[in-house]
Amino acid sequence: MTVRKNQATLSADGKRCFVNALLELKRSGRYDTFVTTHNAFIMSDTDTDTDNGDRVGHRSPSFLPWHRRFLIQFEEALRSVDPAVTLPYWDWTADRTSRSSLWAPDFLGGTGRARDGQVTDGPFARGGNRWTINVRVDGRDYLRRDLGAGGRQLPTRAEVESVLAMETYDTAPWNSASDGFRNHLEGWRGVNLHNRVHVWVGGQMGTGASPNDPVFWLHHAFVDKLWADWQARHPRSTYLPAAGTANVVDLGDTMRPWNDVTPADMLDHTRHYTFDTAA
Repeated sequence: MTVRKNQATLSADGKRCFVNALLELKRSGRYDTFVTTHNAFIMSDTDTDTDNGDRVGHRSPSFLPWHRRFLIQFEEALRSVDPAVTLPYWDWTADRTSRSSLWAPDFLGGTGRARDGQVTDGPFARGGNRWTINVRVDGRDYLRRDLGAGGRQLPTRAEVESVLAMETYDTAPWNSASDGFRNHLEGWRGVNLHNRVHVWVGGQMGTGASPNDPVFWLHHAFVDKLWADWQARHPRSTYLPAAGTANVVDLGDTMRPWNDVTPADMLDHTRHYTFDTAA
């Protein structure tokens, strides 16, 4: 059983092992397969009819179980490189500025330079020639960020608490207009949690190829923790819809691209990992 820890508590050795595992996945080409998968599902979830067509990974109830499975698969890949590594999470309600520990040169590196957004420090900077962006949304092959540009602010703990208080997982029409926990956490409605963080980081994090930035995994590990916290607070509330719903994944339906896992299979995260703190 693995334990996912707050990145702010990682030791220097823990950070180094995590970074080295990322770099090895990148070197072997395995990392980019995850970027390709995520980008494909962003596109398929938005290409035809954004809110009424077939939706799996985004703008739909399966946003949370889909990403939970995606993170488990990625964590397994990391642990195939170094069994001591687990996914850390970034609590963006506490580490709220570009000076926070995760942006240090010994971990993820900092924001991009003014003229082109290029990250120039840390292990994922272009200068080391170890982190070329291959799955691109434009012609640029380097990691880009624009942390907190335009005065943007990360979500607060009070905003998170307001979403955790919602008792219903999701509601019709099961898309970006839905009024329920999932959509408020995903960020299409209300205080906007998950989406706002992607925009705050900027660069590739503002695109379908967001896993090009390793902070994607820390961000989604925290989103996953918030789902786990919500589940603990509302034990009588569960995934919706249950069955017979067009264009979205019901509780017992299989999720692409794996086709061997359902949202029901993803409800109990403790079968795979725990967190260093609980709700």
